[in-house]
This record gives sequence, C-alpha cells and structure tokens, in this order.
Amino acid sequence: MDMASHPTLPTTGSGADQGQRAHWLSLALEAAEANGFYAPDMLGAAIDHLAAGQDVRLIEAYDGDRLIGLLPVVRKTRHGRLPIGCVGNWMHDHCFFGAPIIRQGDEIAAWRGFLAQLDAAPWAGGFLHLEGLDAAGANAAALEALCVEQRRGRVEIHRYDRAMLRSELSADAYWEAHVRSKKRKELRRLQKRLAELGAVDTRLLSARDDLALWCDDFLALEASGWKGQEGTALGCKPADAAFFRAACVAAFDAGRLHMLRIDLDGRAIAMLVNFRHGEGAFSFKIAFDEALGRFSPGVLIEIANLHAVQDDPTIGWMDSCAAADHPMIDSLWAERRTIVQYRIALHGSGMARMQRSAAFAIANGVEALARRLKGQA
Repeated sequence: MDMASHPTLPTTGSGADQGQRAHWLSLALEAAEANGFYAPDMLGAAIDHLAAGQDVRLIEAYDGDRLIGLLPVVRKTRHGRLPIGCVGNWMHDHCFFGAPIIRQGDEIAAWRGFLAQLDAAPWAGGFLHLEGLDAAGANAAALEALCVEQRRGRVEIHRYDRAMLRSELSADAYWEAHVRSKKRKELRRLQKRLAELGAVDTRLLSARDDLALWCDDFLALEASGWKGQEGTALGCKPADAAFFRAACVAAFDAGRLHMLRIDLDGRAIAMLVNFRHGEGAFSFKIAFDEALGRFSPGVLIEIANLHAVQDDPTIGWMDSCAAADHPMIDSLWAERRTIVQYRIALHGSGMARMQRSAAFAIANGVEALARRLKGQA
C-alpha cells in the first residue's frame, strides 16, 4: 500500500476540490458501512461551512492509486475533562454517526492505512478518540482485528443503545406489533382532532423546484420553538443554515435526501429531514409547531415517516440518531443500534511514541480510577 504519494489533506477554505470529491463519491457507492454524514454531499457541505476555526484533516487510505478509505479527523486540545491532546474523528454539532467511509472488502487495509498515517504524523498527538461507531459494524470489527494484529491498545470507553427501524413488516403491521393499543388509539384521536382545524396534508419532497422553499420552511419552523430560544436551531447561525441548505441540495441531486412535512391549511406544522446512504438512512432533524403541541405533531410526522420508510423497498433501515432513552422515538421503534466510543493507541518513534504511550496510559488510568470511585469496578 503506497501512502507516501497520497498525503493527508488539511481542509482550507473550500476544502478538497471537486475532483477529489468525485473520488469520494465513487468510494461512498461501494462503502462497507453506510454513513450519510461522511457521504460526499453532507461531508462536502460541512467542510465548506462548518470547518472554519477547526483543525480538520481528511485522511485518505489508498491501495496503489485506488482510494479505499476516508476518515475526517480533528485535533483536540482536551479529552473530555482531561487536559490531554488527542486526535478524534470529526463529529461536528450536526454529525451523529462517525464511521469512516471504507470500500467494502478493504476494511482492514483501510484502517491499516489510517493508523499508519496517524502514527507518522507529527501533528497527531496523544491517541485516536473515535466516537459514534456501530459496535456491530464493519468498522468496529476491522479495527478490533487490526489492533489485535498490531498489539495496539484499544479501549472501549462508552456505549449506549439508540432506536433504529429495521423490519420486514409493513408500516401498519409494525405499528400494530410495536405500539401499545392505548397509544395507537390516542394518536388516532389526535389526528382526527387536528383534521377538525383545517386541511391536513402529508407530503414527501419530490420536486427539485420545491427544495429551497422546504428548506426555508424547516429553518423557520425549527427556530420558532425551544431550539430557537436556546440558540441551537440551524437558523440561529448563518454557517449552520448554509450547511443545511448545501447538504440538502447536494443530497437531493444525488438521490439521498428524504424530507417529509405535514401541512395544516398549507402551512408546515411538522417536518422531518433524513439523509440516505446505501440501503440505509439517517434521521437528521425534526421540527414542529410547538403551539400545536396538544396534537403531538412530532409523533404524527414520525408515523408518516414510518409509512414512507416501510413503503420504500430501497430503504432497508433507518438510524434515529437520537439520544439514549429518547422517550418519543424509543416508544415507536423497537430495534436498537449500539453506539460506541473507542480510545486507540497511536505508535510512532522516539519522543512521539513515548508521549503517545504516556497519554494513552494516563487517560486509561484516570478513567479506571473514576470507575472505582463510583463503585463500578
């Protein structure tokens, strides 16, 4: 594997050029593990609009001249509460899955390339902190195998389960099987009461000409609620809004945008944005009119989403991207995906290897001590 002729790419300004992004697209089409957040549409938009002020680098792994892996990383000055620098996969505020894009069949080779470049990079201090991986995914399996082979330290530092939708059942059958009868009855009553207020229309985005308006409506709807009040809505920051629009445009053009809305008399009262990759999809953001909270519009659009996903034979599963123990989506989706974080030792030579070894040992030691103090070990 020739690494010398393919150096790590720092992001500057507009990031990688269009030719480089075309190679990413080819890679994404043959990915061993789907990740809509690192697919070219979302990653390109993030680089263009969210990378400013962050030391983001794009590590590419090659087999000869064939690109087999892409891992966006960022240097961190701290690791949690510890004043220890490290390198982490780039998980910006709107990224909810962190598996690198690796060509199917080249999983171990790609990780070998990633780690070799990090070992050799003078800027890569401490260790590699990986967030947002699927514990049962291709990346986790390949990484574990390689760490055993190279006698490289690997520590799982956190895991949690989040809701996902993966079923061969029809939407109606799934609804009957996994949602309590009392809850189904209550939601039918809310749908009927909402319809008494005016014309209710549920739609899935299909026309490119409608995309700009749908983006405007989503940003306005999200900003109208608690996220707007707390300053965390996408529309509160120009860079976040620009990222959202750019990602939606690129994903729509690539056939990977899945966007739904519920209108009341022509006005959006609930919207949901999903991004597809491979046979899967990732639920990105939801927004609803909180003034109509008594009708549970957020739950109603999730019901519409269930039908849209289960009625689409090209979508095999959807990751909720929700926090652990989310009260709403956990009550609707029965399947779970285990998300893990790893701390991976970096090697090298001379003082760099000593510094990295010490950082890895200190982080592990502090964590073990904290567990003992809490009575967990």
